Amino acid sequence: MIVLVACDVLGAETNGTTIAATNLINYLRANGHTVRVLCCDKDKQGVKDYYVVPNYDFGKFLNNYVSKVGVTIAKPQRDIVVEALTGVDIVHIMTPFMLGRVTLSVAEEMGIPVTAGFHAQAENVTSYLKLQWCTPLNHFFYVYNWKHFFSHVDGIHFPTVFIRNIFEENIHEKTKGYVISNGVNDYVKKRPSKKPPEWQDKIVILSTGRYAREKSQDTLIKAIMHSKYKDSIQLVLGGQGVKEKYYKKLAKKLPIPPVFKLYTREEIIDVLNMCDIYVHPAEIELEGISCIEAIACGKLTICSSSKKSATSNYVVDERCIFKNRDPEDLARVIDYWIDHPEEKRKCEEKYLNSSTAFNQELCMKKMEEMMVEVANEKKQIS
Repeated sequence: MIVLVACDVLGAETNGTTIAATNLINYLRANGHTVRVLCCDKDKQGVKDYYVVPNYDFGKFLNNYVSKVGVTIAKPQRDIVVEALTGVDIVHIMTPFMLGRVTLSVAEEMGIPVTAGFHAQAENVTSYLKLQWCTPLNHFFYVYNWKHFFSHVDGIHFPTVFIRNIFEENIHEKTKGYVISNGVNDYVKKRPSKKPPEWQDKIVILSTGRYAREKSQDTLIKAIMHSKYKDSIQLVLGGQGVKEKYYKKLAKKLPIPPVFKLYTREEIIDVLNMCDIYVHPAEIELEGISCIEAIACGKLTICSSSKKSATSNYVVDERCIFKNRDPEDLARVIDYWIDHPEEKRKCEEKYLNSSTAFNQELCMKKMEEMMVEVANEKKQIS
């Protein structure tokens, strides 16, 4: 098939949606499909099978804010979208943003089947307005996206049952949905990784993800302050984002200065393998690729109890869950596992065994099957 993958946000692999898009593109190409990519990444200009639209200019202040989040936003240009779509068998739209919406509109006009990924929780958007608690606003987000986007596509990719259920409960409709994890790469696995000398006598606790309100890294920083092992804990926060200045200020109270760093894909897997505990404190999480990667490395993984996060569904032991946004309870959970090394080892084995469900080869094969099925159904209808 000739497949177009439309990406409002692509760029470096620093967020789950970009990683998911890159994995899908690479898998389809490896399996003999021609994959075109529609994006706004200037470094892809002139590269074969890449169709590049301009970036949105929001003005100096908002441009700086978007840059801190670590993304660029695509500005649709219809002639480029038409060129990218001409001759394709199916298009997969990563997100229902501006470029995705124009791509859907043009694809409908051209009679091209469309699948689309559901990678944005309502709270991912409303949290930037500090309104993640506003149920009517979150409900509006889902209903609006259903009426103006997802009801027009031929198949929806949901990374988790969790988000499919939330979406369908809000729109009061049964969707043509396919639940498929984005999975993790084969190179994300348990392997020997030696701590650097400065960490040798430390308990290394890692958390990765954007520095953002909904990711709740502040809960983890405060939890370390409450831990009886705080004088021995080396906290590592892998990522970048708008909350960095605040988190660094908050972390000045810790006995051992945390590491704030945006690691490369290869580096973070090394750090995952050398850490002692992985904590995913996010209050809002649609899938949580970084959490799944920790599980794939067989790490003791601690998650929030938040009902707006999918990650608590991954834990293999209830003792790995802490009360959402409760630093003292998180400290209690961390201390328990440090106090019980043999139980920790057994729990890590369970995590490693559970990781087979996230095998990327199998997940991407299901994505391919979804696209073939949708394309064939569209042909039969037309």
